[in-house]
Amino acid sequence: MIHSKLFWWFFNLQFIICGCHSEIKESNFVKGKQFYKITKIAQMPPVVNESSGLVATAKDTTFWTHNDSGGKAEIYEVDKTGQLLSVLRFPTIKNEDWEEITRDKDGYLYIGDFGNNQNTRRELIIQKVNEKTATLLEPIRFHYADQEKFPPEDIDKNFDCEAFFAKGDSLYLFSKNRGNNLVKLYAVPKYSGNYALLPKDQIKISTMVTGAAISPDEKTFALVTYGQVLFFGVENQEINFRHPKKCYKFIYNQTEAITFLDNKHLLISNEAGELLFIDIEKP
Repeated sequence: MIHSKLFWWFFNLQFIICGCHSEIKESNFVKGKQFYKITKIAQMPPVVNESSGLVATAKDTTFWTHNDSGGKAEIYEVDKTGQLLSVLRFPTIKNEDWEEITRDKDGYLYIGDFGNNQNTRRELIIQKVNEKTATLLEPIRFHYADQEKFPPEDIDKNFDCEAFFAKGDSLYLFSKNRGNNLVKLYAVPKYSGNYALLPKDQIKISTMVTGAAISPDEKTFALVTYGQVLFFGVENQEINFRHPKKCYKFIYNQTEAITFLDNKHLLISNEAGELLFIDIEKP
């Protein structure tokens, strides 16, 4: 118990010290106000013991979430009070390491079974679900074409992903930036197939990326890390890192997932099962 408390003390201390200094200096972010309105609005139900993904349902007033690796192959519908409303079960597939969930404008859900802590997986999977009928479709399979060793050296262990969102015909994935602090951006078609991915862009971020979301107007996307929320502008419909906007210091346990409620309000969940409402100034 003492060792566990010390671990989390050092874990949180790292991010308290970090802030947004590196991102402002090296990546041209603007510092967001230090204290903005954040409210814990609910506790997830007990079945959600390690929330790792979060996205609004078609109803817009409820949310899908799921557990991390080793959890059941299920997604859970919860509301803003944390009440469990429904469960979708997928008995024909496995939760190898589910890290993220997103939804497109056509009514499909995408579950990212692409957790890869040790960088040893040679094939990653995105499960596609018809939200209306609650049925699985053919999965999207991919691998990183720029990975040569399984696993690579520690400094090059950058082939893990816990964050993605849908836009247009593509899914945009963001690496967890282990080792060298470089977040890589990949894109994969949102249709079944087996794809080899090469990075489209990269940026240095000092804390590990664990979730991503795009605003309803598709003018901004956000990344959540262990310690920050970072906003990027979307110009000419292109998803890249060339338009950094604001960096907010965000210390609230081990944050794992983020979703937009509207263009200036977000919801974040963490592995402690807390739902956090964020009211930001214009990002």
